[in-house]
Amino acid sequence: MHALQGRWLTDGGAALPGAGREALASVGADLVRRWGESHRRYHDLAHLAEVLTAVDALSRAGRLAPLDRAAALLAAWFHDAVYAVSDPDGNERRSAALAARSLGPLGAAEEVVDRVVTLVLDTAGHDLDEDVDDPARLVLHDADLWILAAPVSRFDEYCRQVRAEYGHVPAAEYAVGRAAVLRPFLVRPHVYRTPHARRVWEPAARENLARELTRLAG
Repeated sequence: MHALQGRWLTDGGAALPGAGREALASVGADLVRRWGESHRRYHDLAHLAEVLTAVDALSRAGRLAPLDRAAALLAAWFHDAVYAVSDPDGNERRSAALAARSLGPLGAAEEVVDRVVTLVLDTAGHDLDEDVDDPARLVLHDADLWILAAPVSRFDEYCRQVRAEYGHVPAAEYAVGRAAVLRPFLVRPHVYRTPHARRVWEPAARENLARELTRLAG
């Protein structure tokens, strides 16, 4: 069994205590299969593992309540479970729909399903309104963006992986489009929303972003 499927049994079991182990394992196997699809270069099992690790770190730093941490972890598992380069604008919507279809039969309460769906949809724009104060939403937002603050070698690998996913796009067109995605993060007062990420991750994220935007400008 893939190591991450074991992690899913732990995360899912804690968040969904009423779920049967067999049903939970079946959903976990499907998730691992989806994240391991061959067309993925960045949005893959390694990215999932990094987001889960970041959720753990932010949950500890922010002393998240168990229900908040559980919601953030469930959403992390589903947030890119459906990923198609050909229709990037629909990935989060389809991933949220998968979460809704999967969690209900596992015994998740309607409010839990709705919350996870909201968190997954948040990752489409990575731009939460300033009045959002749900700690799970803030944690997932920052965890999904941890890669921006990764060590230089990992950040540069991430940039290459995203370019590989869009290998069909001409270089000049890709540079313009990718810069349009990354530049807003530097324009904002803060890249991240949680105190820990702002204090510990933000300086490296700004340096990485500036370096990549310079590269894209040629």
